[in-house]
Amino acid sequence: MECTVSWSGLSATTGSRSGMQFVAETGSGHTLVMDGAPDAGKPENGGANLAPRPMETVLAGTGGCTAYDVVLILKRGRHDVRGCSVKLTSERAETDPKVFTKIHMHFVVTGRGLTASAVERAIAMSHDKYCSATIMLGKTAEITTGFEVVEG
Repeated sequence: MECTVSWSGLSATTGSRSGMQFVAETGSGHTLVMDGAPDAGKPENGGANLAPRPMETVLAGTGGCTAYDVVLILKRGRHDVRGCSVKLTSERAETDPKVFTKIHMHFVVTGRGLTASAVERAIAMSHDKYCSATIMLGKTAEITTGFEVVEG
């Protein structure tokens, strides 16, 4: 797997290379734009708030990784899964490096005839065995989960 991240740095106000915007080009041929938060004290060091922050993309990727696993595990178990979303909330360290220290994932899984035990098992399998992102972040963060099963 590979990815190239390049500073585009274009300022939304001046068009010059003073912003904090970056473009990631993935090995699979996709692009992702990231930007920093505006910095009122030093505008040249801040972003224009035009895209997610890099750490937000880490959190989003983790959610995508585990949701993918949960759906795949349920489908392989021949469960009639129709939807899956996961809301991630997190806390980060107050000092650099500002690693994630707590992450809570709340899943809402929709399907016909899904049991709580099947969903709970799929989430546990993702977190214990399959989701590389969750397992990696678990080295610095306390990761907790919750879920709801919705008939539909």
